Amino acid sequence: MLAQLSIKDFAIIDEISLSFNEGLTVLTGETGAGKSIIIDAIQLLAGARASVEFVRHNADQASIEGLFFIDDQQHIAYKVLEQFEIPIDEDEGSVVIERRITSKGKSVCKVNGKLITLAVLKELGAQLIDIHSQHETQSLMNPERHIELLDFFDRDGLDQSKEHYHELYNHLQSLKKRYEELSNNEQEIAQRIDLLKFQHNELSEAQLQLGEDDQLEEERSQLMNYERIFEGLNTTYQSLSAENHAMDFLGHAMSALEQLEDVDKDFEELSKQLKANYYSLEELSFDLRNRLDQLEFQPNRLDEIETRLFEINRLKRKYGKDVNELMTHMAEMEEELEQLENKDGHLQSLEHEIKEAEKDALTEAEHLHKLRKEIAEKLISAIQHELQDLYLEKAQFDVEFNTHKGEVNWRDRHVKLLKQGLDVIQFLITTNPGEPMKPLHKVASGGEISRIMLAIKSILSQHQGITSVIFDEVDTGVSGRVAQAIAQKIHRISNESQVLCITHLPQVAAMADHHYLIKKDVSNNGYTNTSVHPLSANETVEEVGRMISGHEVTETTTNHAKELIEQAEVMKG
Repeated sequence: MLAQLSIKDFAIIDEISLSFNEGLTVLTGETGAGKSIIIDAIQLLAGARASVEFVRHNADQASIEGLFFIDDQQHIAYKVLEQFEIPIDEDEGSVVIERRITSKGKSVCKVNGKLITLAVLKELGAQLIDIHSQHETQSLMNPERHIELLDFFDRDGLDQSKEHYHELYNHLQSLKKRYEELSNNEQEIAQRIDLLKFQHNELSEAQLQLGEDDQLEEERSQLMNYERIFEGLNTTYQSLSAENHAMDFLGHAMSALEQLEDVDKDFEELSKQLKANYYSLEELSFDLRNRLDQLEFQPNRLDEIETRLFEINRLKRKYGKDVNELMTHMAEMEEELEQLENKDGHLQSLEHEIKEAEKDALTEAEHLHKLRKEIAEKLISAIQHELQDLYLEKAQFDVEFNTHKGEVNWRDRHVKLLKQGLDVIQFLITTNPGEPMKPLHKVASGGEISRIMLAIKSILSQHQGITSVIFDEVDTGVSGRVAQAIAQKIHRISNESQVLCITHLPQVAAMADHHYLIKKDVSNNGYTNTSVHPLSANETVEEVGRMISGHEVTETTTNHAKELIEQAEVMKG
């Protein structure tokens, strides 16, 4: 959920900081007080494009920060964060999103302190915030999102099949890409063959050996430090083995201790330890002498090594970080050369692989299609019930299945395998008997759009996983019993997701778990400023009364407001 929201120097907002809780939070106030400005700020946190017009007059920049908590570690937002390597405290599940917009038009996006692009923020924001308004297209009105919404309705039932299909689809796409690369025009292939041959010959002529660069570096180091190595080895050897040095003294000590072995068992043990150490040092002395005998300064060899390393480093700059990688690259070039020079045979083999991969992918796509058909029937029934509750008894909802034309033969037609399967899905509706079904986004009446959207949202909110749902005056154009039904639906959605709602309906305000009043004032310096205040129980009654009367709050409207709030508490159960 959205736990905290801080806004500074944004439009007519000087500085506000709000804390939100679970359940239904309503924001009310006079027209023009700045309610929609707060929604604009939240939209920026969800990845909306920024404008310099958002920066408050005479301010250098506008800033918005939002703190979100994600309780479920299986939430898709975690996958987005992991995909883009954005850190998150899994114990708290906190996500801090920041937007900065400068007066010069520059925009900065950060998530948990990491700079990200607007595209990444938009992808993450789509999993955290779902904003619905009368004036903009959202997921329910976007046909391209309908298949995603249908899949969310029974995500558990589809996940395994979708994952299997994606594996098959990605394999098919990789085969097609390889086929396309091999099918390029003859001139490009000839140029590629010439390049590969030149590179392969260059590496082959170098006659590289695995680990050769490391061995040469080590040998060069020894030659460059010849004097130092000789002096160290010689000093050590002389200290051990020269006359009247360490080994002589140890020999005398060993003989002296041997004479005490028959006196006490402890002396015998000490004598054994000394002998063992003596023989170890004697072996070390022999090894040092051999190393000294083998040590030889070879200035010509050093020149050879420098020349060889220069050549190897030249090849590294072109083909890889070490000799092992150069040899791996050479083997890959050999394989690609073989494929290009025997292109026709490989193309024929790839054609067969593609056909087999298409069959496998199509089989799983058909399975997905069957599952989606079953899910669609359940969704239609559930939404039909919700529409009746919202006094759209005559409305009919449907899910339309289509396909794109392509090269795969399926049920006597040629279709295209898409990333999501075969299906192209669109929600259809008609609100009047005798009228044909139309795409959801073409429904004209504002009041009907509000109710249809709420009906669908009431069902999908239980499955979609969005942490915060925001309604911006979606109750426009309704009143009476329809307004009451909308209020109940909005509150029911808040049982599954946190809901923030800007409303002019007293019925919706009465259902609120938390109520904020938005006001616009003019300060002493002549600047307009928007402020937000949480309302107490008594203040809530007064505000609901104002919404009922339109202006002046009388005793009658106050009593009416109290009654409306009491009824709402009963309905909330």
